[in-house]
Amino acid sequence: MRKIYSELTHQELTLHEKCTRVISFSPAITETIFELGLDDILLGVSAYCVHPEKAKEKIRIGSYNNFNEKLIDSINPELCFTTTGYQHSLINKLKNKFPVYPIRLPITVSDVISFCTEVGIVLGYYEKARLLERILIKEINDVIDIDEKESTDRIKVYIEIDLGGPITFGAYSYITDAIRLVGGRNIFENEPFEWLVPNYDRVKNENPGIIIYEPRMYFKRKSFEEVFSLFKDKLNDVNAIKNKNFFITPGPYDFLAHHGPGFIKNALPWLKQIIKKAKST
Repeated sequence: MRKIYSELTHQELTLHEKCTRVISFSPAITETIFELGLDDILLGVSAYCVHPEKAKEKIRIGSYNNFNEKLIDSINPELCFTTTGYQHSLINKLKNKFPVYPIRLPITVSDVISFCTEVGIVLGYYEKARLLERILIKEINDVIDIDEKESTDRIKVYIEIDLGGPITFGAYSYITDAIRLVGGRNIFENEPFEWLVPNYDRVKNENPGIIIYEPRMYFKRKSFEEVFSLFKDKLNDVNAIKNKNFFITPGPYDFLAHHGPGFIKNALPWLKQIIKKAKST
């Protein structure tokens, strides 16, 4: 057995040398466990764990902030993974009944790598964790823009995600950091927030060259033409609309609002591609 201390819950957990029965309330952690090749020890996941598709075959033990105590009891996990941020209330509910280990939400792309590596280390699979770390570092190096031009020379990007209402991102977001890494500049990159509700007058004044929209997960998607028309009504004079540099994130699930390995493997190259395309128009 080994002891591991959680700085976030101030609790010491007693775990096997290699964990054998775990559950995850985080889509990013769930995807990381699959990426590590450890899905056989993952016995329960949240309703939002959809990366990869096979994650949907696991027992659903709750959502972002609630859980089925009887189901978790039946699984008898030695470890329950959560994240910080929106799951603070869940952590407080869980930690008095089950062994909980929260991982801090990432605010940079480097944090995404640390996040994924920490999952493997906590599970006791040190070599697998370090291998995944090296793979993700290489993925970043393949797409990173090392051009250190001033912010004013970079194409401006506005991102909006529907999380039950329009949300955009500020300085404390890995999404903002990703845009900078691949050659763009989030128009709200200097706002001292992780996320904020967008002010459309401010968006117009910033005049972004790219607009990216991510629809709400599990809700029926409108066509590209319908969504573009809605943004055209709100932001008709900005360059992104005039030049039709308007993009909807691919797939039916969270894409940018997902900080697992897939963000680095899929979202970063996608951002790089659309920024390159927009610069050429």
